[in-house]
Amino acid sequence: MMTSRFAEFKVPYSFDSFSSSGFGKAIGCYDSAVQELIVIDDLLSSMVGIEGRYILIKRVRGKDNDITFHVDPSMDLALQELAKRIFPLCKSFMLINQFAEMRSQFKSGLVNHAFSAALRALLLDYQTMVAQLEHQFWLGRLSLQGLWFYCQPMMGPMQALSTVIQKASINSFSGSAILNLLQSQAKAMAGDNAVRLLLEKMTQCASNAYLGILERWIYEGVIDDPYSEFFIMENKSLKKESLTQDYDAKYWRQRYSLKDGIPSFLANIAGTILTTGKYLNVMRECGHNVQVPAPENSKLMSFGSNHHYLECVKAAYNFASSELLNLIKEKYDLLGKLRSMKHYLLLDQGDFLVHFMDIARDELAKKPDEVSVEKLQSLLDLALRTTAAAADPCHEDLTCVVEKTSLLRRLGTLKDLEVSPTTFNRDDLEEPVSITGLDAFSLSYKVKWPLSIVLSRKALTKYQFIFRFLFHCKHVDRQLCGAWQVHQGVRSLNTRGTAISRSSLLCQHYA
Repeated sequence: MMTSRFAEFKVPYSFDSFSSSGFGKAIGCYDSAVQELIVIDDLLSSMVGIEGRYILIKRVRGKDNDITFHVDPSMDLALQELAKRIFPLCKSFMLINQFAEMRSQFKSGLVNHAFSAALRALLLDYQTMVAQLEHQFWLGRLSLQGLWFYCQPMMGPMQALSTVIQKASINSFSGSAILNLLQSQAKAMAGDNAVRLLLEKMTQCASNAYLGILERWIYEGVIDDPYSEFFIMENKSLKKESLTQDYDAKYWRQRYSLKDGIPSFLANIAGTILTTGKYLNVMRECGHNVQVPAPENSKLMSFGSNHHYLECVKAAYNFASSELLNLIKEKYDLLGKLRSMKHYLLLDQGDFLVHFMDIARDELAKKPDEVSVEKLQSLLDLALRTTAAAADPCHEDLTCVVEKTSLLRRLGTLKDLEVSPTTFNRDDLEEPVSITGLDAFSLSYKVKWPLSIVLSRKALTKYQFIFRFLFHCKHVDRQLCGAWQVHQGVRSLNTRGTAISRSSLLCQHYA
């Protein structure tokens, strides 16, 4: 009998409307002892979602998808009250079982799949308990009071789980939303230790699939997320080559970015997790396949109050960051590039610039639209080859640029200018009436991947602003030196009362 009951077990999804004729012979025709046996048999069936002879199950279709139970009104009132106490457990089983079946579908996502598997394991234990009670019933050892006694330990946990799945069903939760819901409900049940432990176990089981995605990201830099449940998304349309042109560095900020739905237990380290995978992806783009070592005691497949998963994430971040730093320092010579930029853009070694300004003087005196960038580049290469800069292996990466606006106007276009809008007015920066190549000339630097992450277009633009200012200062210094030499040459001449005499006296006064 017990085997056939579970072999034919199926949760009903629709029922006929309740009517008194649906019961056949009224249960009130039997004496109370017989009624109790009938009620126990019907309740054991209802506990696994099977409609009894005198207990009808009716599903109210709608958003809440509620379930109601109806008994023969002729049933003994005491038996009715005891039966109604067990109905919430029957309802919880049916809701949980339906949720487990529905969320096991592929479209529901990995977290729902794992959660459903945990629910099915719980329901298997529950059905085992019902089978044991049925065995006791057929041995004549189970009363209705005894059934209520044995059901009480399962009432709280099953009702708590049914509350969780009802909220998840109404809001169509998936992924991290399921984990956050389970965790919040577990915290809300802190006073009931049995329910709290059950919800924590369910959270643990449901999170295994999610943590599997997290493991691949922080250990390999790969997003293996077929149902878009992970809190990091990838924008494949952005290419690394854009870093050399894009001032906002969208590739680094938006190729991999955070999205809504971060699990609450990872909220504080979401940025660290994102950066860890980014570092690993940079190395993979360079053809340097590296995987964070993950010994068995560092696996993320479990988390709890000891926060061991936090240590795993931090260890992965430290490894990835150190590997990337070593890669760009050793293989791609980051420090050498920075020293080279210091020589040229910050004029740490300015002898090449003096030579360049001498041989390019005529070209730089033209208007920006008339300046030949190709000619300036050849003159710059000549200056570099004939000075100490020729010993720098990176000097070939230096290029000429002729801007269309003056330095002040160019500064006004900076998107990240750290000046309050109330005190800074771009219109106050008046463009000179006419500018020459000397005002528009700048140097740029060829930067390849992965150094373009550090020396991005934004960083190079700031270097260029500094160079343009220093270059202008250098030009003014040369003009002043030339004027001084002219004045020194006319000191021996008799120029009393002339403008030259007054100019010489003024120079001597401020010398």
